[in-house]
Amino acid sequence: MKKIMLIGSIGAGKTTLSQALIDEIIIYKKTQSIEFGDYIIDTPGEYLDNRIYYNALIVTSAEADVIALVQDSSNDTSNFPPGFGNMFNKEVIGICTKIDLCKDEKSLKRTEEFLITAGAEKIFCVNAAEKKEIQELKRFLECN
Repeated sequence: MKKIMLIGSIGAGKTTLSQALIDEIIIYKKTQSIEFGDYIIDTPGEYLDNRIYYNALIVTSAEADVIALVQDSSNDTSNFPPGFGNMFNKEVIGICTKIDLCKDEKSLKRTEEFLITAGAEKIFCVNAAEKKEIQELKRFLECN
């Protein structure tokens, strides 16, 4: 399985997504530091929201096969600067989370555009809290 590094703002759903990917019971917890699992690297939202931590993201990305930019679909704004994913020498994907809270198709399209502008090459839309639409992402990570 490919090792994935999750990057996104505070509350984007990174930890919930990581729990869903490994079939854990979904329990909210605030990620305080970078957490390394067998196949998942979960980063605190502060690492995206504060540019001072970008170097830590770059160094940590050496441990990953895939970089995932995680965007909350119910959020009207994005903290990903244009071309953000270009700083990683890895495959960059986008993950739209909380699609169950998305107002309409237009909002979901906007979320996808945020991720494409940030440098995501492929987009996945998931509802991690209910473990829906997550199988396609799992299949992608299981491919060599």
